[in-house]
Amino acid sequence: MKNIVLIGMPGCGKSTFGKRMAKRLQLPFYDADSVLEEREQRTIKSFFAESEEAFREAETRTLAYLAECDGAVIATGGGAVKRAENMELLKRSGVVVFIDRKPENIIGCIDGDARPLLAADKQKIYSLYNERIALYRRYADYTIDNNGDFGRVLHELLNIAAKLEG
Repeated sequence: MKNIVLIGMPGCGKSTFGKRMAKRLQLPFYDADSVLEEREQRTIKSFFAESEEAFREAETRTLAYLAECDGAVIATGGGAVKRAENMELLKRSGVVVFIDRKPENIIGCIDGDARPLLAADKQKIYSLYNERIALYRRYADYTIDNNGDFGRVLHELLNIAAKLEG
C-alpha cells in the first residue's frame, strides 16, 4: 500500500488525525518533525536559531528517508510544500492529503513555543496560509476541509485509505 502523506498548516490536525488513522488501519505513523529531531539529534528550534534554510535542508533529508517507507501514515511539517523536491519525493511512494483548516480556526489552538515560525506572532498564521495555500492545493491528491468536525475528517481519511487498498 502507498504511504498516506498529510500536508497542511501548523495546527490543522496532521499529527492528531495521522495517529488516529494509523492506529485504526494498523499502519506505522511518523511525524516528520519528530523523526527529524531524532535523526538529526537537534531540536527544530535550534535549526531555526541558525536559519530557516538549515531547517529546510534537514527537513528534506528527513522526508527523503520517510519516502522510503511503504504503507505508513506520514504527517509532514507545515512548510514541507515550500520545496518541490520534498513533494516529488513523497508523491513517488505516497498519496498526498491536504487537511485544510482556515487560519481563524487554527489560531486559538496553536502553541507558539512549539512552532518557531509563529513564536513571535500567532497572527502570522494568516500570512503563512496565504503564502502556502496554492502549494497545498497543487500537491494534494485529496483535500479534506477540517472545520472542527473530528469524526467527519477521520471518516474521510479512512475512506481515502480504503480506496488505496481496494
